[in-house]
Amino acid sequence: MPDALDGYARHITAANTARLPGDRTPFLVAGRTIGWIAPGLAPALERRGLGRAGESFAIPSGEGLEALGAALADEGLYRTHAELFDVIASPGAPPLGRIDRGALPLFGLLAQGVHMNGLVERADGPWLWIGRRAMNKRLDPGKLDHLVAGGIPAGLDARGALTKEAAEEASIPADLAETATPVGTITYTMDRPEGLRRDILSCYDLVLPEDFQPVPADGEVVAFELIPLPEAARLVRDTDQFKFNVTLVLIDLFLRRGLIDPRGPAGQALARGLRGPLA
Repeated sequence: MPDALDGYARHITAANTARLPGDRTPFLVAGRTIGWIAPGLAPALERRGLGRAGESFAIPSGEGLEALGAALADEGLYRTHAELFDVIASPGAPPLGRIDRGALPLFGLLAQGVHMNGLVERADGPWLWIGRRAMNKRLDPGKLDHLVAGGIPAGLDARGALTKEAAEEASIPADLAETATPVGTITYTMDRPEGLRRDILSCYDLVLPEDFQPVPADGEVVAFELIPLPEAARLVRDTDQFKFNVTLVLIDLFLRRGLIDPRGPAGQALARGLRGPLA
């Protein structure tokens, strides 16, 4: 008989599909390995004299990352987001340079994001605000999402990005967004159509007033809905309606709120799986 938590575990398994190095070649900046190059990108880097597949590709400093990313976008190797992200060698390390957001998975670079659980504490238990992603989103169009989630642009920290995204996505005032509580970090290494995702998600909980109504502001989410937290747990366990990494943040929430027993072996295994290796 399948374990009752298999429906949750499958999301964690699906988010940790990459095994490094595999057939990838190390990508170095200033002598440090910061990414991994898939065979399909190797010819473009070889033409630029940056190395050869099976050995390594390298640039002398992070100052060249932005121009390199722009050149590869011009060649049609990825779709630019026209938004720069900091490039780091390891979690918490200072930025080495900047590159277009769309190039992060192309190079297998670490990417940083924020996710916020928007909660309402009611007499009948906790409820969760969820959003419906617009159909024109590049990733997981039309799927369910958090109240607030997004990448951390260059020059911002997690808290700054959270406040920015809260205003842009759900019209949450800064003074309210700033009351969000940091609750942990989730990591995973995943093969996706856009490339190798090595993601670091800074997670927050925000308890909202019962009379607060989020309003979509930037078009990335088309509508919001408030649902009981146990219903969110059922949707994650039994369906694939949520965006792929939102499920991970919600599993962590279910563990912390006791909807999944965090003390049993299966619950502990889920918790470990949410902090996957990034190497």
